[in-house]
Amino acid sequence: MEQAAEGTTPTVLYVDDEDLARKYFGRAFGNEYRVLTAPGVDAAIDLLGGHDVDVLVTDYRMPGRTGSDLLREVARAWPGLVCILVTAYADKEILLETVNGGDVFHVLEKPVRQDTLREALRRASMEAARRARDRAMRDHGQMAVEETVAFLSHELGAPLASIAAFARSLARQDHGGNPVDDDVPGRDDACPQDRHALPMRARIGNAAAHMGENARYCQSVLDSFVDAIKRASPAPAARAAGAGAQRMVEALLASYPMSAGERAAMSVHVQQDFAIRASPNCVALVLSSLVANALQALRGQSAPRLRVTVGAGGRPAIAVEDNGPGIAPEILHRLLLDPVSMHGEGAGWGLMFCHRVMQSFGGHLRVQSTQASPDHPERQRGTTATMNFPETQKEQA
Repeated sequence: MEQAAEGTTPTVLYVDDEDLARKYFGRAFGNEYRVLTAPGVDAAIDLLGGHDVDVLVTDYRMPGRTGSDLLREVARAWPGLVCILVTAYADKEILLETVNGGDVFHVLEKPVRQDTLREALRRASMEAARRARDRAMRDHGQMAVEETVAFLSHELGAPLASIAAFARSLARQDHGGNPVDDDVPGRDDACPQDRHALPMRARIGNAAAHMGENARYCQSVLDSFVDAIKRASPAPAARAAGAGAQRMVEALLASYPMSAGERAAMSVHVQQDFAIRASPNCVALVLSSLVANALQALRGQSAPRLRVTVGAGGRPAIAVEDNGPGIAPEILHRLLLDPVSMHGEGAGWGLMFCHRVMQSFGGHLRVQSTQASPDHPERQRGTTATMNFPETQKEQA
């Protein structure tokens, strides 16, 4: 059961076996809330199963099952629903039974003044909105975990499988009886077993090198991923992605930890907004990493400038441009192929992994950079990293 979104009229379910009480409640609060009424516990449960209710107000004494029974059912089937108990028998035993039996936000004693009940409903509605926000954040957090874990599983699965295959191959060779002799093969007095030693050593060395390379890759993926998570949570930006790339960029920059000087050096330009439909949490991590790299490049610059462009060139793309010192050519050509840090500190998420994330849903990352040169002093130095999305996302947000 989903609760009303913030800004909409909350739904209140009022449960009382007295017809006049239900009619009075509907007349008194029908203009402020969407009011549902039920004469007993069973009818209330039926309504809860078919409507999105934000606040439950129930009498305690009713024929058959009591309000305490209803609260226990609600705690089991609709946890988090804001509940108000109204009773003319507010003694210690009843209060203990009710509070222990279910989640009660407020207890009111009959007769209840209309202004008192109105204030209780106002506070209960605010609490319902808060709980709905918390649930939405938890649900989004779960989606973020599932999305990023799926990417990590895909990215680490192949190298780990390769390591396992090499290990099995070595085990089979070992059980096959081919020794690895420390003698130098090729001598005139080498026995047949010696002649097998060099190929065996070569195979083992080759397998060990591949295993080490794949293991280092897996470790780099995990280290870079954890580093990106520590730098800035992508959750606010990812939640805004449904409203378009512009909203994602604005949300990420608003929550990103940076100094006043860094914030002053930053600008956002929107040429054409577009919707981000695939892997918004991973996309937010990539964007966070590109911003981290750009800020790192601008440290110590006399007139730093960082510009983020949405819809660069009229395409579904997000470009992060800085006027830092640029990237050396020998590093630039490796950035998308190897786990390379541009700054020697592991800042941001390695661009290789950013590129892999973009490729996972049909996009890609492009990095262009120019360094100052005595031979070409007119060149404007700096780096532009562009997140290119598939053309299917070109539809405007």
